[in-house]
Amino acid sequence: MDKDSQGLLDSSLMASGTASRSEDEESLAGQKRASSQALGTIPKRRSSSRFIKRKKFDDELVESSLAKSSTRAKGASGVEPGRCSGSEPSSSEKKKVSKAPSTPVPPSPAPAPGLTKRVKKSKQPLQVTKDLGRWKPADDLLLINAVLQTNDLTSVHLGVKFSCRFTLREVQERWYALLYDPVISKLACQAMRQLHPEAIAAIQSKALFSKAEEQLLSKVGSTSQPTLETFQDLLHRHPDAFYLARTAKALQAHWQLMKQYYLLEDQTVQPLPKGDQVLNFSDAEDLIDDNKLKDMRDEVLEHELTVADRRQKREIRQLEQELHKWQVLVDSITGMSSPDFDNQTLAVLRGRMVRYLMRSREITLGRATKDNQIDVDLSLEGPAWKISRKQGVIKLKNNGDFFIANEGRRPIYIDGRPVLCGSKWRLSNNSVVEIASLRFVFLINQDLIALIRAEAAKITPQ
Repeated sequence: MDKDSQGLLDSSLMASGTASRSEDEESLAGQKRASSQALGTIPKRRSSSRFIKRKKFDDELVESSLAKSSTRAKGASGVEPGRCSGSEPSSSEKKKVSKAPSTPVPPSPAPAPGLTKRVKKSKQPLQVTKDLGRWKPADDLLLINAVLQTNDLTSVHLGVKFSCRFTLREVQERWYALLYDPVISKLACQAMRQLHPEAIAAIQSKALFSKAEEQLLSKVGSTSQPTLETFQDLLHRHPDAFYLARTAKALQAHWQLMKQYYLLEDQTVQPLPKGDQVLNFSDAEDLIDDNKLKDMRDEVLEHELTVADRRQKREIRQLEQELHKWQVLVDSITGMSSPDFDNQTLAVLRGRMVRYLMRSREITLGRATKDNQIDVDLSLEGPAWKISRKQGVIKLKNNGDFFIANEGRRPIYIDGRPVLCGSKWRLSNNSVVEIASLRFVFLINQDLIALIRAEAAKITPQ
């Protein structure tokens, strides 16, 4: 019995050990499954499928707008946007599909026909406004006022000045469109309501005169002198006949225009001559005899002309008398220059730009100013701001010798020799005269000087 009981005890202990071992293994397996499930459902790293927002360039904006329009078109036709029939789904889409219940997706309904009609209706006013760009709101208001006044589209076309030139057919089509086209009339009314009150008043003041208004104005006599009070009284007596924007000044201006064209009641137009030939201006001009036309003489004008003629002749005579008194003549030096001497020139002071002709026995050199007039103005040759107003004097003595005297502050150089202030120096032919960096060559007319010396020799013995 002891052996049997001991065997039963050992078998029970082994069974309990195996049972506890299996329970531990099942608990470990359950923990592993829970950890694996937890690892499968919670990803290790979070990620997003959204794009990072950044500024788009112009070409990307155009492409994105085209892509959006294409995706909308595809969505309306029942195809899912962004996916082609042959393209494979992404990994994120696979996860969403695996998690979502497998329920049948109903097809997207086709757009109702009313929506397409609404889109077409909304686009119609834009096309209308594009076609009616020439007609301004001011033109529409002018047209309406003129038609209400005259009831004649032809007179409106001839008498109203629109913002641009319209033909009679265009005026008729616009009037009929304002009457019968609801879209155009609505747009025109909205635009006219937005006009400024001053613009509306200016347009109303340009309204044409009706026949009833012209009949009332024609009763005012052409011989009378109507004033503004006359036309103001006419407005008060007939308020229904005249347009609401009429003023006394406007009535007076139109009455004067009617009087000019002989449209008043007491005016009559002269009939044309009954003959076959009507005399025109050219025929009447041919009939005029030129011999019969008298040439009217104006004595006052003739007297003024004679006085002016005498004055001019006197000035010419004075200039001729002063020719021999001129001491120096200044000529410009060119490539083809005239000869240096003539019968009246004693010597020449020749520079780089000009030459000075000496025609008297004594001349002064210097810089000319408003208060100081000299014979030889050295400023014509070049910069003379360093030269004195009276720099020197050149004299011809009776024996035919030329001397230069320095009367200025700066020295005068004759052939490189300085001549100080108050000194004199004899000038010979081809002498180089330098005054404040301006150089001249002194040339003597030898023939004329020889004659002077001969005459001086004849006079001295006596």
